[in-house]
Amino acid sequence: MEKPLVGIVMGSDSDFPVMKEAAGVLKEFGVGFEVSVISAHRTPDKALEYARKAEERGIKVIIAGAGKAAHLPGVLAALTVLPVIGVPIKSSTLDGLDSLLSIVQMPPGIPVAAVAIDGAKNAGLLALQILGGTDPSLREKMKEYRRKMAEKVEEKDKKIKEEVKKL
Repeated sequence: MEKPLVGIVMGSDSDFPVMKEAAGVLKEFGVGFEVSVISAHRTPDKALEYARKAEERGIKVIIAGAGKAAHLPGVLAALTVLPVIGVPIKSSTLDGLDSLLSIVQMPPGIPVAAVAIDGAKNAGLLALQILGGTDPSLREKMKEYRRKMAEKVEEKDKKIKEEVKKL
């Protein structure tokens, strides 16, 4: 695997089934990543060290997943100028709405990008687009990915039209 450019961080190992979608996308594109479990509340010193040292380790983008109070993305964003993408994790309490609101309601000056509840795949794709801003080969891979998605939709459209003719 390539040197890690993306840090995938989650507040609990129970978030991994969602967050592995980001890892899968990054792996598919050949972009190196690292994965860590760091709690903003239970291991604040670890969160502080992770965010402050991410840039010197070569990390370019951080994807942070968290549920319930979901402070992890905001805490990391407060400690680094690297882009942070928050993934609200669906919780048992408010179906992830609590997580989403915690992530998107950041104060001015400390932005956190947010994707849909349990939207780690899109977080991975957004990280790739951010990296693609300075990497033309990655940008081309993204264009090809989008082209293939469009082809699949066209195939489905054609198949449905054939089914309708049979009615």
